[in-house]
Amino acid sequence: MKTFLLGAVTAALLHITPTVVLVKRQDAVAHLLPGADQFTAREFHVSSADSRKLHDGVGWEPPDGMVTFYVGKRQEQVTGALMFMRVESQHGPLELAIGFDPRGTIRGVEVTKATVEMKPWVLEALRAGLTDAYRGLASDQAPAGAAQVKPRIGAMPGYMAELIDKGVVHAAAAYRLFYR
Repeated sequence: MKTFLLGAVTAALLHITPTVVLVKRQDAVAHLLPGADQFTAREFHVSSADSRKLHDGVGWEPPDGMVTFYVGKRQEQVTGALMFMRVESQHGPLELAIGFDPRGTIRGVEVTKATVEMKPWVLEALRAGLTDAYRGLASDQAPAGAAQVKPRIGAMPGYMAELIDKGVVHAAAAYRLFYR
């Protein structure tokens, strides 16, 4: 009984709710790698030195020591690369799909997963045009999507926008360090 109560209190304090799919992964791939009809995964095992570089540069390290890009091709020509990025918060995880065009600029960002609790906040930030701010952004430019939408949305959607900005920063750093 003591274990059950301790578990219930812990769950209540963490209050992480189940994850829901906002955009199916295959739909994100189709949207962010348009025209591609061949797909390959490029996996990079992150050395401790590279992990330290990422941590020092953007405050992030790949959780399993690996970074994976999904490369789209059409007639043997690369149409772009895509990375799924997980961003943690006290309300649970967000999953983003960040697509890069062949020049290395961000083609687009899709929020693919959020928790039930976070979903309305994420949707409010997206309706305010958050992901529009990322299109065309070079991998070495800092995203300012949250700053652009915060005046038009509530505090929690603004926080979600900051988390999404953070995920874009992490993906862009991984792209610069490993993909290019």
